[in-house]
Amino acid sequence: MKKIILLAVFVAISSFALLAQAPPPVPPTSANQGGTGPVGDSNGGAPIGSGIILLISLAAGYGAKKVVTGMNSDKESN
Repeated sequence: MKKIILLAVFVAISSFALLAQAPPPVPPTSANQGGTGPVGDSNGGAPIGSGIILLISLAAGYGAKKVVTGMNSDKESN
């Protein structure tokens, strides 16, 4: 019974992601306005370089912690 309730709560919470709004329409361009192109690089993508660096550094730190913890547990068991 608890598993069914937990599953129902998970489905209810995760369904909120489906309620996202569509992006607003692009305003018309005129000769006096600047460009209304997307933010980011020239290809229209978002800059993700710093996020990748952060993800890799956190993964390396977590891996190092696991190695140190494993080495310490091996020393204690001997």
